[in-house]
Amino acid sequence: MRELARFYGIIIRMFVEAGEPHKRPRFHAYYAGDVAVYGLSPVELIAGGLPRKQARLVEAWAELNSTRTGSACNPANCLPRLNR
Repeated sequence: MRELARFYGIIIRMFVEAGEPHKRPRFHAYYAGDVAVYGLSPVELIAGGLPRKQARLVEAWAELNSTRTGSACNPANCLPRLNR
C-alpha cells in the first residue's frame, strides 16, 4: 500500500494488486472510521463514503493531483516506499 497524501485527518492510499494491474485506476481515502474508493478518470466515488466536507476535499485533491495519482498507477512506480 502506498500512501500518497495526508491532510485534515484524511489519508489517501493506493494499493498494488500483486501480479495483476487494477481493472480501473483508483485510490482509497480514509477519514476516522470511514473509507471511500474513488476512480481516477473521471474522479468519482466507486464504493464506500466519507462525510460531505471530507469527500469534497478528497475530490478536489484528486483533481489537483490527477497526474500524480495517474503515475502512481504505473507498475514501475507502485513499489512501497522504504523511507518516510
